[in-house]
Amino acid sequence: MKILLPPSETKRIGGTGAPWSPAALAMPSLQPQRDRVVDALIALAADPEAASRVLKLSARQRGEITHNAALREAATMPAVDRYTGVLFDALDASTLAAAARRWLGQHVWIHSAPFGPVGALDPIPAYRLGAAVSLPGVPPLRRVWADAVSESIAASHPRFILDLRSEAYVALGPIPDSVASAYVRVVTDEEGSTRALNHFNKHAKGALVRRLAEDRPRIDSVNALFAWADHSDVTLRPTDAAETIELVVPA
Repeated sequence: MKILLPPSETKRIGGTGAPWSPAALAMPSLQPQRDRVVDALIALAADPEAASRVLKLSARQRGEITHNAALREAATMPAVDRYTGVLFDALDASTLAAAARRWLGQHVWIHSAPFGPVGALDPIPAYRLGAAVSLPGVPPLRRVWADAVSESIAASHPRFILDLRSEAYVALGPIPDSVASAYVRVVTDEEGSTRALNHFNKHAKGALVRRLAEDRPRIDSVNALFAWADHSDVTLRPTDAAETIELVVPA
C-alpha cells in the first residue's frame, strides 16, 4: 500500500540535512518538472513585490520569500517533519518509534507543489507554494504535474493507494485507472444523517496514518484495509461513489 497525503501551508524552518537533490526524492522521473518549478520560484523571489502578489502573502508572511530564494542551497529535513498544521500535528511523526518511521518512509508520499510527491522521509527545504498558484513563465501547475505524476505513480506499480489528498492536489496528479485506490472522505454521523467535516478532516487523516504506522499492517486492497480497520477500532465504510470510502469519526 501507498498513502498519498497533502502538504501543509505551514512548515518548520531550518534543518540539518544537505541541500535537496532530485536524486534524493521519490519518483526520480519527475526531475524535469521539479527543476522547472523550483527555478521559477527562485526567479520570482528576486522580485519581492511580485512574489508577494503571486503567492498572496501578507506583510507578515513576506519573509517566506527568502525560503524560495534559497531552495537549492537551504538545509533540509524529512518531509514528514517539515510540515506542521492539523494533519501533521495529529500524525506527530517525530514521536513515532523507529520502525514506525521506517514504515512511513516506505509507504507514504506527501504531494508537494514544487517537488510533486515525495517520500515521507525524503529531505526537502522550506518553501512557499500552493497548488492554486500560477507562477510566471510556467504553465498552470496542473499542466506541469498532472500527467507526469500519474505516469510516475503507474510506473511505481503500487498494489493499492489510499488517497488522503485534498481535491487541489488530486488535480496535480490523478491516480491512474490501472492502480487500485480509495479516496477518503471524513464524516460524522449525527441525528440520523452523515455530515462531512472540515477542521477535523485533517486531524482524522493524520491520526489514521499514525495508527497505520504504529500497526504496520500488510494491505494490498481496499478489502484488506477494511479488515484491518475492523480490528483496530477505526471506522471505515464504502460509499455509493466508486473508489471513495468514508472515515467516520465521533460527533
